[in-house]
Formats: sequence, structure tokens, C-alpha cells
Amino acid sequence: MGHQTLRLRLRTAVIAVTLMAVGGCGTNFASPQPTPSAAPSRTALPPNSPFALEAAYQSVITNVLPSIVQITTRQGLGSGVIFDTKGHIITNAHVIGDSEQFQVTPATGGSPRRAQLVQSFPAGDLAVIRVSDPSGLTPAKFGDSSRTRVGQIVLAMGNPLGLSGSVTNGIVSAVGRTVTEPQEAGSPGATITNAIQTSAAINPGNSGGALVNLRGEVIGIPTLAAVDPQIGGGAAPGIGFAIPSNTATDIATQIVKQGRVTNSRRAALGITASTAIDNDGQPVGVNVVQVTRGGGAATAGIRAGDIITAVNNTPTPTTTELSEVLASLRPGGTAQVRLFRPDGTTRTVNVKLGQLSSG
Repeated sequence: MGHQTLRLRLRTAVIAVTLMAVGGCGTNFASPQPTPSAAPSRTALPPNSPFALEAAYQSVITNVLPSIVQITTRQGLGSGVIFDTKGHIITNAHVIGDSEQFQVTPATGGSPRRAQLVQSFPAGDLAVIRVSDPSGLTPAKFGDSSRTRVGQIVLAMGNPLGLSGSVTNGIVSAVGRTVTEPQEAGSPGATITNAIQTSAAINPGNSGGALVNLRGEVIGIPTLAAVDPQIGGGAAPGIGFAIPSNTATDIATQIVKQGRVTNSRRAALGITASTAIDNDGQPVGVNVVQVTRGGGAATAGIRAGDIITAVNNTPTPTTTELSEVLASLRPGGTAQVRLFRPDGTTRTVNVKLGQLSSG
């Protein structure tokens, strides 16, 4: 699975909704200069007043925005979050594409800095890059995404359409979503588990930025936005998805410490596959193209040419559905796999699940 290449058009995929990755390219705009303002009043604000909420927003933005960066590649731009004092930055794999050298600019302004790729993890649409000069960079505070609750107010910070340091607000609309990106040339086609759904506006260029709670904690990495096929693939307002911070920091920590992902915590059958299509052009299952020697599928007797039609009684008409079923399972467990064989027979086998590769 290769790195995702950034493009001006928005990619789509079908889950329960249609999604687009939002690393996107955008036009760079000059950041507006701050306007002088009167000294703030020292009068205490009633705790439930709208001005208190406004003050909370301003405090979070002031504290977190210095930890957000704009990442510029040969193909376009996206966002990133400063991970530590050594200059490591978390972003999406589809933001960096196939680039290994970048320009990084703080969202609050300043001169661009050179950065290089540490490692990409396309299967989870995450990557870590590192700036050559980390002086003055402020690491973000990452929260425990497992504590995220529906209805919490959140802010999305990034560089949509090249508008550096932009902030939008919304709520957590749902938690625990499983969503799959579009899979095409240059696209990871990643399946994201436990995704956070938010109503905060997410646009091309926001990918790799931060979804932040009112405690100033990064709880997610904005990655996908829904599009509405009823309006020709235009943006569906208020439906975006973020990789949970617990996943992002786990993967980033492995990359920083070991140079690669050693434990994806994701199950795999040990096959290379494609979607099987019938004579009417309809998907009917997952065609096994190659079986990994010594893997769970090989041990269970699955062979190239078999078509997987279900896992644990859940139909798998496409590779997307298969990825989503496997995303709910864990390495070391066992799954029942229903097969349709080239000779027309069907068979169900038990497969001991391996670990999804970091490649």
C-alpha cells in the first residue's frame, strides 16, 4: 500500500456515508496581522455567561495554536501537531504522500523550517516528520481520547486551503466510528477505528491538524470529511472524522523510539487481496491474490483464487468491508472465514489472526 498523493480534487469513498481525505492542496494566503485592541476588562465573568465561553475559546486557541504547523510538500500542503521538544511532528500519511523532505511553518507565523520524514504508517494514515531546528517549538498537550464524550465542545485547528492558523468549532457528534478512506493510486485506503466524529468544519488542508477540547488537550487528528453524493460530491456540512489521540500517540511513540511501527494492534489474515466482481459488475467477495507463507490464512488452508465472502458471519463483498471487520478484531484471536472456491464449493475455516504489517 503506497503513500497517498495530495491532489486538488477531493477523494471519495463509501462507508455508511461518503468520505474524502482532507490533506488537500490549497493556496497560501498571508496571515493577517493582529489588530491592536483595548486592554481586557478585569471584571469577573458570570460562569454561565456567553462571554465566559468566549474567553475559554480564546484561552484554548492561545495555548494550543503555537503547537500547530503547516506542512508544505511538492504536491500541496496540510497540517501537523508538534509531538515533543526534539521537533517530531505528527501528521497524516496522506499529507506527506511520497515526499521525504518538507517545509514546516508554525501556524502562528514565522520562517519555514526544513523537515524530513521519520516514518510513515499508511495502514493507519499516520506519519511522523522531524524539523531540523526544533528551537522555540511548543509540543501540544495530548489528552486521553477514551474519555471523549458525545456533546463535548471541540475546536479544529489547522491550515484549511492554506489559511494558516484557522480554527473552527463544533461538538463531538459520535465516538467509536469505523471509517475507511478511499483506496486508489497513491492513497493509503486506511481503515480508522474508534474515529471521533465531529461537527467542527474540516476542509482540505486541515488533515494532520488538531481536534482540541476546552481543556486545551489534543484528542484527535482530523483526517476525513464526508461528502454528499446527492449534490455531486460536495461537502456534507458538519460531518468530519478524526483519528483518536490515543492511537496517534501510540503510533508516534513507536516511530520515535524504534524508527518504525512494531505493533499496529490491528489484525490481519495474511493475504493480498482484491475485490471480486460478478458478470454484472457487482462486488461479490474478496479475491485472494496471494497468501503469506506461514501466515494464518496459509495455515488454515486458504489458497490464491479463493473468494472470502464473510468473516465471523459478517458479509465481506469488498476489501473495504473486510478491512472494517478485521479492524474490530485483535491479533492472536481466531476468526471464522467463509470461502467460495474456484471449483464452486464453499468452505468455512478458522484462521488465527496475525498482525497488520506497518508497511
